[in-house]
Amino acid sequence: MDYEPDGSKAKKLRVLIYGPVGAGKSSFINSVITAIRGRSYVRAEANNARKDTKSFTKEYKAHKIRRQGGGHLPIVFSDIMGLEDGQDVGVRAEDIQLAMEGHVKEGYKFNPTSTLSKNDTTHYNPCPTPDDQVHVLVCLLNVNSTEITPSVIQKMKAIREKARDLGIPQIAIGTHIDKCCGIIEKDVKDVYKSTHLKKKMTEFSSAVGIPLNCLFPVKNYSDDPEPKDDMDILILTAVKHILNYGDDFLDDM
Repeated sequence: MDYEPDGSKAKKLRVLIYGPVGAGKSSFINSVITAIRGRSYVRAEANNARKDTKSFTKEYKAHKIRRQGGGHLPIVFSDIMGLEDGQDVGVRAEDIQLAMEGHVKEGYKFNPTSTLSKNDTTHYNPCPTPDDQVHVLVCLLNVNSTEITPSVIQKMKAIREKARDLGIPQIAIGTHIDKCCGIIEKDVKDVYKSTHLKKKMTEFSSAVGIPLNCLFPVKNYSDDPEPKDDMDILILTAVKHILNYGDDFLDDM
């Protein structure tokens, strides 16, 4: 895979991944890099414990994709703490808003009870460059979740409204698709034949306000150690749209 950002002030495309705890944010980043590089990648620490309600990721971390010939692709996937149900738990919507503007430095440890302060000279970036800013916002959702709680929906709404105000394009990724339907579990190629998955994706689209044509199903590489073409196709389809939306945003910078 080769990619260069379309004419803009930014030298790299920054993609911010967010969503409720258990959506598979870190696993998705690992899966994207696995699909692009053609071999297993597990640098983004992921938690496979299905019943955990607390975020495994604690820090703001950027993940780069190494080119086969050396160097890195000009794409950065930023991973953050998950959204949790209730107040003073999980990542704060205000911190995600600051990250979108480029004010959060890599390595910042999220504090559920306090937003990053401008006085924190170690982690607050007072003068973000176009490369520090987020160019695409990606929401991850576990399609097996029974529902998204009202408090998480409210946090997501605040995040989406900030992205809208900044003009940042938004898409959603539906994860764990193989666990929601026997058809897909048997063969991931049949993803679009599942009426149950379509129903779940429609429900999520309505709940979070992201159009159905901006919501893409994937199966993360959490149980499969080796790359598989059928999984890669879904992952890389989502990546293609992320890059296209990102380029459109960069064109206007």
